[in-house]
Amino acid sequence: MSIARITEISSTSGKSFEDAIQSGVARATKTLRNVRSAWVKEQQIRIDNEKIVEYQVNLMITFILEEGDQADIA
Repeated sequence: MSIARITEISSTSGKSFEDAIQSGVARATKTLRNVRSAWVKEQQIRIDNEKIVEYQVNLMITFILEEGDQADIA
């Protein structure tokens, strides 16, 4: 049996949504162990002077808790 936890993170990029997703997942896997999946909850853009200047995604990251961590979810 495995137990997973889901955490939400926000990531931005000046290039694209794809780049924001890649950056967010790369950063999450540096901090969290046993990352198994992610899904995009929201996408937003910031506009300045009629141009897109920033892409933002909110990601839901799923990771499997290690045996000693399972008591932490209560």
